[in-house]
Amino acid sequence: MANAQILIVEDHPTMREAMRLILEHEGFEILEATDAAQALSMARERPPDLMLLDLNIPGASGTDVLTTLKSDPATQAVRVVVVTAEGQEIRDHIIGLGADEYFTKPFSPTALLRTVESVLAGPAESTPAS
Repeated sequence: MANAQILIVEDHPTMREAMRLILEHEGFEILEATDAAQALSMARERPPDLMLLDLNIPGASGTDVLTTLKSDPATQAVRVVVVTAEGQEIRDHIIGLGADEYFTKPFSPTALLRTVESVLAGPAESTPAS
């Protein structure tokens, strides 16, 4: 599970750095994107094992990024954890769009790690080896 590649999509530098430090410490390979276009471009170029996706990012909403990822055969197997300051009321909607988990800010490092490990350990759609 360590060595899994995680793409953090977050426009807030402090939040992005906090997530990166927590996950790098556990041995994950971290990529970072600050807006929707960069996130989609990076995911298409080299689909990560997991994407941590903020809903409020520049360019397009995280919801649009999620929908685009899940509708593209090249990226539909990417596991997505939506990380947001939004409340629980939209959780079911986001999960319905294809997110693997819905995670609210603020959070503890332990909770972030547990969520990432749980999603990575879960069943994934089979993807051809690249």
